[in-house]
Amino acid sequence: MRRLLLAGILRRASSSPSSHHHLHLVRALSASSPLPASDADLRKYAGYALLLLGCGAATYYSFPLPPDALHKKAVPFKYAPLPDDLHAVSNWSATHEVHTRVLLQPDSLPALHDALAAAHGERRKLRPLGSGLSPNGLALSRAGMVNLALMDKVLGVDAKKKTVTVQAGIRVAELVDALREHGLTLQNFASIREQQVGGIIQVGAHGTGARLPPIDEQVISMKLVTPAKGTIELSREKDPDLFYLARCGLGGLGVVAEVTLQCVERHQLIEHTFVSNADEVKKNHKKWLSENKHIKYLWIPYTDTVVVVQCNPPSRWRTPKFTSKYGKDEAIQHVRGLYHESLKKYRTKAESNDPEVDQLSFTELRDRLLALDPLDKDHVIRINKAEAEYWKKSEGYRMGWSDEILGFDCGGQQWVSETCFPAGTLAKPNMKDLDYIEELLQLIEKEDIPAPAPIEQRWTACSRSPMNPASSSQEDDIFSWVGIIMYLPTSDARQRKEITEEFFNYRSKTQTNLWDGYSAYEHWAKIEVPKDKDELAELQARLRKRFPVDAYNKARMELDPNKVLSNAKLEKLFPVTEVQHEK
Repeated sequence: MRRLLLAGILRRASSSPSSHHHLHLVRALSASSPLPASDADLRKYAGYALLLLGCGAATYYSFPLPPDALHKKAVPFKYAPLPDDLHAVSNWSATHEVHTRVLLQPDSLPALHDALAAAHGERRKLRPLGSGLSPNGLALSRAGMVNLALMDKVLGVDAKKKTVTVQAGIRVAELVDALREHGLTLQNFASIREQQVGGIIQVGAHGTGARLPPIDEQVISMKLVTPAKGTIELSREKDPDLFYLARCGLGGLGVVAEVTLQCVERHQLIEHTFVSNADEVKKNHKKWLSENKHIKYLWIPYTDTVVVVQCNPPSRWRTPKFTSKYGKDEAIQHVRGLYHESLKKYRTKAESNDPEVDQLSFTELRDRLLALDPLDKDHVIRINKAEAEYWKKSEGYRMGWSDEILGFDCGGQQWVSETCFPAGTLAKPNMKDLDYIEELLQLIEKEDIPAPAPIEQRWTACSRSPMNPASSSQEDDIFSWVGIIMYLPTSDARQRKEITEEFFNYRSKTQTNLWDGYSAYEHWAKIEVPKDKDELAELQARLRKRFPVDAYNKARMELDPNKVLSNAKLEKLFPVTEVQHEK
């Protein structure tokens, strides 16, 4: 009876497609093994084989495949839907994400006050979120967050003093729109307009212009809601030390609820974009810094191309010619050609005739090109050269309101590291800003880094906020800001991981070779916390050399002793010792 049962299992298993590989395995083992020396050995090995086949058959009949399984296409794994009370929050480039069940959106100052008081009493986390745009996810916390999107009102405008008081949840774009009817605008802008006002001042965001300070310098008073001391009002006259510390407080001292900003008259700018090279930039750099209200350089790795963008009020220009030699379609044609050519190499001829390509902007085309092979240096060089050609055919002037002109299309999702370092004074630039770029470009070529364009370089005056990377007690000091990037033009997880690893290699080499020599420190919204303990200790020690960490931690412990507003990133950047906590 046992022999019949085993024979039946064997027949059923051998007729099953899912067990064919088991039979091949048994045959292979039999062919490669010597014959057993006795009947006992024969029975032993036969038993092993039948046991293996029996397990395969049992698995097949316990979990049968559908009849059409062999003809079905593979379906990607799908995550189970999130529970209704679980919020997924990520930054703009989707490089950092958290899931949380606590995401509060108070609609008034009393509601915010009560939420923080409750969190303080219960020792719960409630990290201020803002718009969540920070590339490093500085505001994210799985334990809980608070967002002021519903506190977005303009509370008052003083046209004579040129000031505006707003709730801190208002976005920059909304504020600018509201100021138009009063003939006012903000003094300077970052590249993106979607930040909440509270967030843009807390991280030390900036625009460009050697006479114009970072955006936190526009704050003349603020209401800060703290876990331990409730709502406090701060200004240059009222508790100035805490005021300057809290203006760029990284969300760690309190939630900025209301802000009064110094504005300027609404004005137009003429933007002049032209292509230069390193030698010409060196000859004219000091002059350009002093003569232009706004200026930035876009350096293109592996080429000698520098795109210079200067912006000034119309009164400072005589009669600029607004007509460009090439139209927009002509300027981008070279990039489209490279895209079609690259598709033939990387994919198929049919795909190279994609009609949608003609509708894509330059930055969208660049993303498409990079997605084909983002880490192949030669491919990236071809793209950079095509970008240089694009800018050569985009030279010219345009005129518009300052909030329209000062924006910049940064491209798609990306990793970015931006450093800030002293560049002398406006009267006597030390030229180290150009030395930094020269060394950086040489490093890229030496290390064969697939560095895409552009490397963006900007300038600001100093800030009196001690936690700002451009802080200085000398009013005429100027600072240069340099950003390196790697785009994430794909949703493929493996490819994004490879780009991420290469970017951090790029950033690490930049840090090792340049930062200490130029006293360069990263933008707070772009600093990434190292996982290695020794590297973290080095970063903590380095931050102490530049910033008043003890004063900052002391204020944190007074205003937020239960660390309600903190998260892992803040704790690692500014660890509080037991002695500090007790004090």
